[in-house]
Amino acid sequence: MPNVEMLTNGQFQAVYNVLSLALAAMGATTVFLLAAMGRVLPRYRIAVVVSAMVCLIAAYHYFRIFNSFSEAYEAVGAGTVGIASEYQLVVGEGFNEGYRYVDWLLTVPLLLFETIAVLALPAAVRSSLLWKLIPASALMIILGYPGEVTAEIAPKAIWGALSTIPFIYILYVLFVELSKAAKTQPNQVGKDLAGLRWLLLATWGVYPISYMFPMFGLDGADAFVWRQVGYSLADVLAKCLFGLLIYKIAREKSAVDSAEFAESEMKAAPSSA
Repeated sequence: MPNVEMLTNGQFQAVYNVLSLALAAMGATTVFLLAAMGRVLPRYRIAVVVSAMVCLIAAYHYFRIFNSFSEAYEAVGAGTVGIASEYQLVVGEGFNEGYRYVDWLLTVPLLLFETIAVLALPAAVRSSLLWKLIPASALMIILGYPGEVTAEIAPKAIWGALSTIPFIYILYVLFVELSKAAKTQPNQVGKDLAGLRWLLLATWGVYPISYMFPMFGLDGADAFVWRQVGYSLADVLAKCLFGLLIYKIAREKSAVDSAEFAESEMKAAPSSA
């Protein structure tokens, strides 16, 4: 969508603060996952490392998004206490929405990779699932980008429909094929895996809703703000919370695989007394 020319102070601050929140969350989760990596067995560490990579990549892109937004608008006018009443788009490149799509192109395939990696499935099954999920996820993002940047409804609808095809295929693989492949997982891991899939569905569902705003006549400053807030909060949940759930599954599977590990971790746990 084209950049919005004018934002009120409240609208500018809402976007500014939610971008700052997302950047802090991504950075903090990266540090935690790397620091806690040694608390799982070696065979599950790759999933935790990839989770940290996802958050690190997102933190970098949110840094770029934050700077792009801050530099795209300048304060004009003054309120009753000297605070700017409005923010005007600076003539030039404007706010670069493309950083989000670059981020998703890198992080969405990695999110799916870590989901498969943490389950430690047989090599043939793991390879089959990854060859289905990763190309489909990249195709979903690539097909969605032309529709995101156009202001015309017809091309947006066409590109959106094309992007939906790999999205539905990914859901099929996650909810049908992965369920069959993971039916021997420990009970709690199975519950957490279900939580991972529903988390992805819920957070990824924000993107097509925002994508369709112009098709329903929702545009202008309010739509711009809601889109940025929605994208940012969905990213925090889909990357930070998702990564923490991956870490939880890795811990659970480590405890199931090794009684020695489980005992040592119980001893290392802080006393409740």
